[in-house]
Amino acid sequence: MTAKRELLTSLRTARQLRRVRTHYTAGALLWATAAAWTGWLNPGGRQMWVCTLLLALFTVLLATAAHQLRRLPPTTPPTRHAAPRRPLTPRQANA
Repeated sequence: MTAKRELLTSLRTARQLRRVRTHYTAGALLWATAAAWTGWLNPGGRQMWVCTLLLALFTVLLATAAHQLRRLPPTTPPTRHAAPRRPLTPRQANA
């Protein structure tokens, strides 16, 4: 019973890490764009350094999520052996 629970937990963890990884990628791209834009308009300004700091933060978070996802053991989704809930043919009511 614990093997099934561990498999489901591992699948849930992998799904969450993939979802978080896409968010961190979007954040890193956003802050890279913002840092480039503010660096173009006001090089060396406070806003540029804040954008650069946030870019570094999202890059570290993205690398950490990717590393944790790579460390997970490979899993396959559980197979379902149960019968379908709906009957395959419509039933007729007896009078």
